[in-house]
Amino acid sequence: MSEVVAEVKNLKTYFYTDDGVVKAVDDVSFSIRKGRTLGIVGESGSGKSIASLSMLRLIQSPPGRIVGGEVLLKGKNLLNCTDDEMRKVRGNEIAMIFQEPMTSLNPVMKVGFQVAEALRLHQGLSKTEARQKAIELLRVVRIPNPEKRYGEYPHQLSGGMRQRVMIAMALSCDPEVLICDEPTTALDVTMQAQILELINDLREKLGSAIVMITHDMGVIAETADEVIVMYAGKIMESAPADDLFQRPMHPYTIGLLNSIPKLHTNEKKLMSIRGTVPKPTEMPAGCPFNPRCDFTKTVCRTERPDAFEADGRLVACWKCHSRWEEDAG
Repeated sequence: MSEVVAEVKNLKTYFYTDDGVVKAVDDVSFSIRKGRTLGIVGESGSGKSIASLSMLRLIQSPPGRIVGGEVLLKGKNLLNCTDDEMRKVRGNEIAMIFQEPMTSLNPVMKVGFQVAEALRLHQGLSKTEARQKAIELLRVVRIPNPEKRYGEYPHQLSGGMRQRVMIAMALSCDPEVLICDEPTTALDVTMQAQILELINDLREKLGSAIVMITHDMGVIAETADEVIVMYAGKIMESAPADDLFQRPMHPYTIGLLNSIPKLHTNEKKLMSIRGTVPKPTEMPAGCPFNPRCDFTKTVCRTERPDAFEADGRLVACWKCHSRWEEDAG
């Protein structure tokens, strides 16, 4: 079993709004292992990105606040660190690739300077040394003619090139954990495949632990070793990737997999999960997925299931529990 480099335990991140308290991340726990990719998947609003931003303590306050839990990096709880200590962690020990590089890169600064800036800040390199290493990083992420690209602005690069620059920035300090937040969302399918191949290759080469956040089960199938399925701020199912795809257990996981277009099938209509994600301030009693679930019984509407072990994985679903069989409603 690979070494655990980071652990999230019982994390709770709430937003205090005029309409009420939004439990964006509600008692979430997971481990991140060296040289492995953890996939976090779910619909928009499920809490995936908030969980990752909470790890880096990038939640805007107000209205957001981390109200409970631990984020352990090599045994150190990041939630107890000072702001100065966190600035040393961000980019150096935990790095993040955001989903839209055009809004993450500074439009009035040359891309090479932005990569070199992180090297000078965290590793204390001279201007010349940082420039040389930045050019090498641009070459590592397969940007052609990196010496020329170093002096260009973000608007002069394609979407795929900008995302490669973001990956180079994230990798510049050899982080223990690399968080990829929807890294292929704004790209065409050809560029998506190239970026995912690049991330996989870099993981193999550098041995970093990767967290892949996405709503796309196809991306999870391409990259993840373990998978967490999130819904309404909670983990619905957690399992090794192969097991999850071969034998999904939670009705929400089954719905996500059934909604993927399939080749060699006579089905003309694409399956979908009925209904919509409830408003964050109007979560139903019991299981948060029960209004959209085809297997709902009385216990599902009245009691929220905790994640329990079933068939070698963790599942938060009464259908996978003896209580469901005993419920006649």
